[in-house]
Amino acid sequence: MSAVLNLESVALPEDAVEVGRIADAWGVKGWFKVISHNVAPDALFAAKQWYILPSERGARTFSGTASLSIRQVRPHSDTIVAWAQGIDDRNAAEALRGARIFVPRADFPAPAEDEYYWVDLIGLNVFNREGVALGQVRELMSTGPQTVLVLEADNPEGKPIERMIPFVSAFVDKVELAQRRILVDWQPDY
Repeated sequence: MSAVLNLESVALPEDAVEVGRIADAWGVKGWFKVISHNVAPDALFAAKQWYILPSERGARTFSGTASLSIRQVRPHSDTIVAWAQGIDDRNAAEALRGARIFVPRADFPAPAEDEYYWVDLIGLNVFNREGVALGQVRELMSTGPQTVLVLEADNPEGKPIERMIPFVSAFVDKVELAQRRILVDWQPDY
């Protein structure tokens, strides 16, 4: 039976991004397993403060948004394990099971040149070299060897058009985050 945690309720930062979930307790000293939503979980390792929301399913062992001060976080086999201030035994760690983890976007490490966080690309408008609007990035999809931009655009009949453009240098000319646009070598009829 899981313990009920007495975590102080806090406001979720405006720039918070969901980066993972707490899977389960790990060991007996309060460590817990984390499932990252990203292959490279840099934000989880960089942030010293995580914000959590309870699982949508199962027992509610805490309410509202809570903040965890992270003592340690490290890779372990094919997962991540973490230990937070005030989570000092297995029961407390089990009470976090299913919690959604958020990190302020401001705490993300700076990406390398020509690298982008997916969250920064969602919502950008995409134009081809001729200036034709192709749509807005609705989501990104990993296909294994490459990432694909999934665009949504309106058409004259009112039914949305979905376009998929590989996010590779052969098709993507420039990403302009400040202008909220992506320039591509792509035609509307592809």
